[in-house]
Amino acid sequence: MAERIRINLREIIKPEERLAPGHRLCAGCAEPTVVRQIMHAIDEPVVVATATGCLEVSTTVYPYTSWNVPWIHSAFENASTTIAGVEAAYKALKRTGKIPADQDIKFLAFGGDGASYDIGFQFISGVLERGHKVVYICLNNEAYMNTGIQRSSATPLGAHTTTSPAGEVIQGKTQWRKPFTRIMAAHDIPYVAQASPHNYRDLMTKVKKAVAADGPAVLNVLAPCPRGWRHESDQTMAIAKLAADTCYWPLYEIEDGYKVTVNYKPREKRPVADWLRAQGRFRHLFRPANAGLLEEIQSRVDFEWERLLKDEANS
Repeated sequence: MAERIRINLREIIKPEERLAPGHRLCAGCAEPTVVRQIMHAIDEPVVVATATGCLEVSTTVYPYTSWNVPWIHSAFENASTTIAGVEAAYKALKRTGKIPADQDIKFLAFGGDGASYDIGFQFISGVLERGHKVVYICLNNEAYMNTGIQRSSATPLGAHTTTSPAGEVIQGKTQWRKPFTRIMAAHDIPYVAQASPHNYRDLMTKVKKAVAADGPAVLNVLAPCPRGWRHESDQTMAIAKLAADTCYWPLYEIEDGYKVTVNYKPREKRPVADWLRAQGRFRHLFRPANAGLLEEIQSRVDFEWERLLKDEANS
């Protein structure tokens, strides 16, 4: 049996912040909270690559940076291959004795859902197929928030965005979200997980498992966006929790492509309407004419939750 990982806040909160305050991310943005939780969970030195997006542009406004670790950005699509190149160079330097053999450095790549589900999708897949020992983290705020709140393939059915506007012709996005977490697990890599910042112990435990994995790992982390989701900035964690309580965003992990563990099962599964109602981007769904669309969303959430529980039982 694998050793149980314990998260003790007094031990893991280090005096040094690897992501410094003073960045330009919006009030209530979940991304800096997620990044800080991830960084505090890792004991070893880290090297970070970020894709173009909210995190990158808001933490590196020239000539300043909020990163207190080695950091690199090259293009929107290739944070995963950039960090894979760094990891490959690190292994080569170890082989030639230029880096001590016992030195252990962890390699992380951060990208939003646009950079992960869409623009960088094939690059991530290639990194996983080649077996680079890196951790890819999707900061999933469910749209292209950095460039004006356009829909991505992570955007939920029915969500209003600037490119899927709710009006007379359509009622928000007309497609369901891409099953990114399941697709990543289908690469049969050592570790894949979904997490949320409202449950820091779960997220930080998964980070420790991801960096310890003997090969690539992927974390898909929900990151509510007050601007794009149209909620108050002090409601970020409450909305993240609602996503788990309604089973819209299950917290689970998949090891070696098949071993499924559901990490949180709500005692009382709340209707997905509770989560939708808390966000202005779904306001139009509560018009009487859209009752059928609400039922469709609930039905799909129920189907995916039951499928996940079956996957766990059969793994």
